[in-house]
Amino acid sequence: MFSALLHHSIIPLLHYSITPSLCLVLSRWYAFVGLLVGYLLVMLANPIRLALRDGFRCLARYERIWLTFALLGFAYFVFQFVTFSSLPSPSEINFAEIISIPNWNWPPLSDVWRDAPLPTLEGVAGIFDNAATTYPLSAVAAILFLVNWRGLHRTLWRALSKLYRWWSIPIYLVLLVSTLAALLKPLVYWRLPSWNNQISTAHLLRISASIDALSFIFEYLAGVYIQVYLITVCLSWIKGLNFRESALSAFAVRRFSYVLEWAGIVVLVSMLVLRLPMLLAYFIHVPDVLDYLPLQRVFMSGFILAFCSVQISLVLHNETLRDAFRAHRQLIRRDFRRLSWFFLICALNFSLILVIDAIMRSAIADRTVVMMIWKSIFVFLRALVTGWLLASWVVLFRQCETGRIAQENWIRY
Repeated sequence: MFSALLHHSIIPLLHYSITPSLCLVLSRWYAFVGLLVGYLLVMLANPIRLALRDGFRCLARYERIWLTFALLGFAYFVFQFVTFSSLPSPSEINFAEIISIPNWNWPPLSDVWRDAPLPTLEGVAGIFDNAATTYPLSAVAAILFLVNWRGLHRTLWRALSKLYRWWSIPIYLVLLVSTLAALLKPLVYWRLPSWNNQISTAHLLRISASIDALSFIFEYLAGVYIQVYLITVCLSWIKGLNFRESALSAFAVRRFSYVLEWAGIVVLVSMLVLRLPMLLAYFIHVPDVLDYLPLQRVFMSGFILAFCSVQISLVLHNETLRDAFRAHRQLIRRDFRRLSWFFLICALNFSLILVIDAIMRSAIADRTVVMMIWKSIFVFLRALVTGWLLASWVVLFRQCETGRIAQENWIRY
């Protein structure tokens, strides 16, 4: 009888103690724990875990790999904030809102996951092409290039002349024009409001769009050079080599000259698919030009992923573009499973940090100071993930092509 009374007294207590809000919290925690366990299982039980481990080891040895991405990402974040936001005055800062994290409006996962797939796809593609956003530091890079910093301008010209002969002249001219456009781009954006009183808005938009399209070439190629440089850093770690910074920079320029042909194809496709329609919209009527932008971005990412090993093959070997395509086909046939796993790991990690970013931005809302703090943290988090995956990709590629290592030729000029 006592047990029956105890049973009837506990049941109502449990019924009223488990409130709907508590159920919601518990369900979210269960989902979080389940996702964490699943993530750990995938990361620890996949067939390329040794390459991922060595990527971390390379990152620990050469911190410049992820710090480079952090510097570029932070510069872009500062530019965006200065351009589109403003700092609140001290009287407008409510520190109670900053520290009251449980009271923020935390969105459910179903409300934010839609923001992740396209940036995730572009992030994965960037590992095989250009993972850095070089603007606005591209203007500084343009100045350094023009003043022949560390002799890199002269080294590039010599490399182009040896590799492309007479074709080096138009290639160099395109590079030079885009370099000047990269220098003008910040100036145009800075002076745009004052020029609006002297020149019509339509003309200003056409001028700025044209400069932006030309500047894109240098910004992209600068990002590709940075990627080539970081790949050579990873290669030095794999081979156990020591290097002087100036010598490695010049070596990366010579490697970059081999990648330039493939980078030119990517630039051309990107201009035709992405840049040209938006540029034409400033001169002629192009209906619904922005509606197709997501599809165009998906196409460009898919194009890069379809030829994922071409860039790194050109970086690590003295070969023609045709040889790089042939090596890529062989790699796909021989190691498709490992490549698929690497794609999955990249997508998993990028989607994870992007979903976290979307949740945080939605919860922070209009708390400007907190948003600045979070975006700074996110820049470094993304840089760390990007640097780790890039280093892991170099390690994995070397593991996949062991048959070609003995045939490798080094640049000797």
